[in-house]
Parts: sequence; C-alpha cells; structure tokens
Amino acid sequence: MQPEAIITMIGGGIFGILASSGFWAFMLNRVKKKDSETKLLLGLACERIVALGLYYIQRGYIYKDEYDTLIDYLWKPYSECGGDGTAEKVITEVKKLEIRAGFMVYDPHRPMT
Repeated sequence: MQPEAIITMIGGGIFGILASSGFWAFMLNRVKKKDSETKLLLGLACERIVALGLYYIQRGYIYKDEYDTLIDYLWKPYSECGGDGTAEKVITEVKKLEIRAGFMVYDPHRPMT
C-alpha cells in the first residue's frame, strides 16, 4: 500500500471522528463533569480553609507546621484553581497570628487551651 493512501485513510478516519456529533457530545460531557468536580473540590477546600482558619484565629496563634500545611496544601492550590475571596479573608487574618514552634493536630472536639 502506498504511503499517500495510508495517510489519506488515517486523515479521513480522524476527520470522521472529529466531525461526529457523538464525539463532541462526549467531550462536552467530560468538560461539564470536570467543571462540577472542580467546583466541588473548591467548595470543600474553602470550607476546610475557613474552618481551620477560624479555629486558629479563635485560639490566637498557629503552629509553624499548621501554618505551612494550611498555606501549602490548601490555600495555594485553592487560589490557583480560582477560589473566591471568602477564604482569602480568613487567610489574611491567619497570616497576622503569632506563629509558634511545634505542631498541634487540629481537633474540633477538644476544648481550646
């Protein structure tokens, strides 16, 4: 078989796939699902940032490891994904807190000391 014929067949197949409405419906469904998943993750991250942040603000200080975890693993990814200003207000206040050495695991059921 001639190389030109192979290229023509492959090109026709690719064009056929791209031109089909089923392909585009599939792609749109993937985009919508991804958008929903992103919104869900942003919502969960926002809730966690606000809950932890308010806990630290009420406590009056934050441990260095808690601060690093909150900023590096929640706040930065949240803001890079387009999170809104809700969590930003809390983070602004958390950044004003005294940062202490050590690490304390957050437990919402334990009374603050």
